[in-house]
Amino acid sequence: MANSRKPPRLAPSSGKATQAKSVAEALHAALPPLYAKQTLAVAFSGGLDSTVLLHAAIALVGAEHCIALHIHHGLSPHADAWLGHCQACAAQLGVRFAARRVTLEMKSGFGLEATARDARYAALNELCQAQSAKLLLLGHHADDQAETVLLQLLRGTGVAGLAAMPVLKKAKKIVQTEPLAPAPSSASNELSYLRPLLSIPRQALQTYAMEYNLRWLEDESNTDLRYTRNALRHTLLPQIGAYFPAYRATLARAAQHAADAQTLLDELAKLDLQRVAAPPNAFALSRSALIMLNTEQTLRAVNLIRYWLRTLGLPAPSNARLENILKQLCTARADATLQLDHAGHRLRVYRDKIWWDRVKLPHHPPCAEGATTPHAALLADASEPSLRWSGPSAWDLPQWHGTLLFTATHNADPAGVPTSLLQLAPLRATPRQGGERMRKAPQGPQRTLKNLFQEAGIPAWLRNTPCIYLGDRLLFVPYLGLNYELAQLIDPTATERVRLEWRASE
Repeated sequence: MANSRKPPRLAPSSGKATQAKSVAEALHAALPPLYAKQTLAVAFSGGLDSTVLLHAAIALVGAEHCIALHIHHGLSPHADAWLGHCQACAAQLGVRFAARRVTLEMKSGFGLEATARDARYAALNELCQAQSAKLLLLGHHADDQAETVLLQLLRGTGVAGLAAMPVLKKAKKIVQTEPLAPAPSSASNELSYLRPLLSIPRQALQTYAMEYNLRWLEDESNTDLRYTRNALRHTLLPQIGAYFPAYRATLARAAQHAADAQTLLDELAKLDLQRVAAPPNAFALSRSALIMLNTEQTLRAVNLIRYWLRTLGLPAPSNARLENILKQLCTARADATLQLDHAGHRLRVYRDKIWWDRVKLPHHPPCAEGATTPHAALLADASEPSLRWSGPSAWDLPQWHGTLLFTATHNADPAGVPTSLLQLAPLRATPRQGGERMRKAPQGPQRTLKNLFQEAGIPAWLRNTPCIYLGDRLLFVPYLGLNYELAQLIDPTATERVRLEWRASE
């Protein structure tokens, strides 16, 4: 329910305004200069902390540079009223407002709190992208940080967990991990989280809100002691505070020490990653190099795996799980088929390379290497995707979890296809049936796709890709490239050309 007060204003009611000054100074000090002129998104639940943060952000950079983002979980019977309150509050402050409703899908092994948190951040990230905001302000304060440190300690977490919440952090993003075609990432499109109030206790935020006559919501679930954090907040921390009044600052200092230690561990992991990376792909590891590192110093190998998972945006497994993964990687036979699943991804091993691949459910049965279904019958299938090419830059093929890209290139590019050729007939995407042949080099021999995949070291589970036909002639195969059997159809004088590239989706 809302805490009823007068409409908010940007000037404090008292002359001293000590808490207002401390909040403003904290926000100003934490805000990176890079974002000073950009849109600041504020995660706005309507609670005390986010209300104060939104008000302070508007006072610092102006309402025109801010946007309030609200996530409707539907968990509380008051959720609709909260949405209305937040929208009205944003209107009073003259700031833009955007909201999104999410449906929680409970997953095995994840509690309600974790599921709601993941859904909230995913929705906030999408809203930020839609609003072209590269910085998301979160209202976590000193009490939240102290609770997080204690919870992580009681759970027996490692150094990274004890570091708790950083002031500034890049948003989690699953990195494309196909070993043969890693997706490029653009730093300019990355979203960052900023928690400028981590040094401010909740009591100071409440004083600030009262000075400015702000209205905020009280979530009834915050007093439910069935939730671990609430039990810690309402029962244990008051007793700790009685004996250690400065516990917030002390735990924050401990978190900073852990963060410093984690920085050093990450630097060591980066050095080890250079030793065990399997070039040219920076996301794959050399199994033999990892075995050597594990033989020399197991703790460094464990630290490397933990760092590797974090850089890919995957959650860290338990110590027991992590040690089991490392043991299996290092003790399995070189020719063994090894599959380990974690967080919706599968650890793959093939030809001394190790990488994580998103577990995908096929839209159609995998094609057999020796299948003899006539190609003509496939072309007659009305469900086959087809495209009359007229200049698009991409052709999305979700049946195969990927996209065919058409990238403009120069006329001297041997893999460049004249645009005039692509316009001769419709493009067709068909499943492999076995027996297809192509010429992988202009003067090379004609070989079966099966042999070419084997020679190129393409794992069997990546071969279930479409064959791209131009009319009834094979034009392109993902991971193998252009079929130079069509060379006689290519006009050497053509100046407008495109290069075909396959990009696997997550």
